[in-house]
Amino acid sequence: MEFDCRVGTPEGQVLERVYEGEDLISVKGELEKEGLFVFEVRPRGFLAGLSRWFGGRTKRKLPIRELLVFNQELVALLRSGLPLLQSLDLLKDRPKDPGLREVVGEVRDRVKGGEAMSEAFASFGERLPALFAPTLQAGERSGELESVLKRFIRYQRLVLDTRKRVISSLMYPLALISLSLILILVMTGYVLPNFSDFFQGLGAELPLLTRVVMNVANFLRLSAVWLVGGAILLLGLTRQWGGTDSGRRVIDGWKLRVPFLGKVFERMALSEFCRSLSTLLAGGIPIVPSLETSVSAVGNAAVRSRLRPLPGAVREGVSMADALKTSAVAEDLMIDMVHVGETTGALDQMLTDVSDFLDEEVETRMERILGLIEPAMLVIMAALVAVLLVAVYLPMYSLLGNLSV
Repeated sequence: MEFDCRVGTPEGQVLERVYEGEDLISVKGELEKEGLFVFEVRPRGFLAGLSRWFGGRTKRKLPIRELLVFNQELVALLRSGLPLLQSLDLLKDRPKDPGLREVVGEVRDRVKGGEAMSEAFASFGERLPALFAPTLQAGERSGELESVLKRFIRYQRLVLDTRKRVISSLMYPLALISLSLILILVMTGYVLPNFSDFFQGLGAELPLLTRVVMNVANFLRLSAVWLVGGAILLLGLTRQWGGTDSGRRVIDGWKLRVPFLGKVFERMALSEFCRSLSTLLAGGIPIVPSLETSVSAVGNAAVRSRLRPLPGAVREGVSMADALKTSAVAEDLMIDMVHVGETTGALDQMLTDVSDFLDEEVETRMERILGLIEPAMLVIMAALVAVLLVAVYLPMYSLLGNLSV
C-alpha cells in the first residue's frame, strides 16, 4: 500500500515523498529509523480519504491563539533567566486547550529525556503551524531562542489580525444572506401554502406569477428532506475529495478563478509565503530550507504547486527573483522588491515589506468587493420580497375586480 509522507530532515528541509508499506505505523517507524521527523503519513487516493472520514478524523490543529499565549509566556520565562526545562515544567498545565496541554506535557517529557525542543514539537506534524518547529530549530542552533520566538510571535499576531479583519468584513454580507434565506423559508414554507389553500377554496383562477411562485414553494416544501440530504452528501463528498492532493489543487484553483475574489485568495497565499520566508531567514535558516518550509506552509494548494519549483531552482544557483518570474503567480512589483532585497542583502526585511503591501491590497480589495456586495444584497432582498408580495396580492386584486364587475 502506498502512503503520502511529509517529513523533515535534520538539516531543516521539509520533503513530501511516497513510500510503500503494510500499514501506517510500520511506515512511520521506518521513516523515524532513517532519522527523519515525521509530520504526516496518510494513505493515497480518494478511497483512503473516505476511510479516514468514516474511520475517524485526524487530530485537529491546535488553536493559533492558544499557541500565541504559550509562546509569550515561554519568552517571558526565558527572559527572566529560567532554564528551558523548568520553564516547560511551569507551562505544561497552563494552556486552557486540552490538545495544547497534552502537546506541551509530552514535549516537556521529551526535553527532559534529552531531546531537542524543536524535534519534540516537530513530531506533532500538522497539529502545529509548519513554521513552528523550523523556527525553534533556528533558535536552538543560533543560541537565540528568545529572539527567534519573539519574531514568531509577531508573525502569529499578524496572521491573527489578518484573519480577524477578513472575518469581520464578511459578517454583514453573511447576515444579509442569512436573513434572505430565512425570509424565503418562511414565505415558501408557511405563508404561501396558506394563501394557496385560501385561493383554491374561493375557486379563483390564479395569475401566472402566482402559480409559478406557488409551484416553486410546494416543490421546496415537499422536497426539502431530499434537497437537504443531497446537499449534505454532496458537501461530504466534496470535503473528502478536497482532502486529497489532486482535489485540493483543483478546488483551490477554482478559488483563484472566482471573479473579484480570485486575486484576494492569490494575494493572501503570497503574503503568507513572504511572511513565512522572512521569519525563517531572519532566524538564520539558509534560504533553500527556508524556501522549502515556506512553500509547504502556503495554504492554497494551487499557489503552492506553482511555488514548489523555487527551492530547486535556487539550489541550482538561480536567483529567487528569476525563479519567481517562472512561477506565473508573482507580480512584477513583488519580483522587483525581491530582486532589490537580494542585491542589498536585506531579503528578510524586503519580504516583510512585500507581505505588508499584499495585506494592504487584500484589505483594499475586500473593502471594494464588500462595497459592491452590500447594495447588491439589499437589491436582491428587495426584489425577492417584491416578487413574493406581488404573487400573494395579485390574486386579491383579481378577485376584487371580478366582484366589482
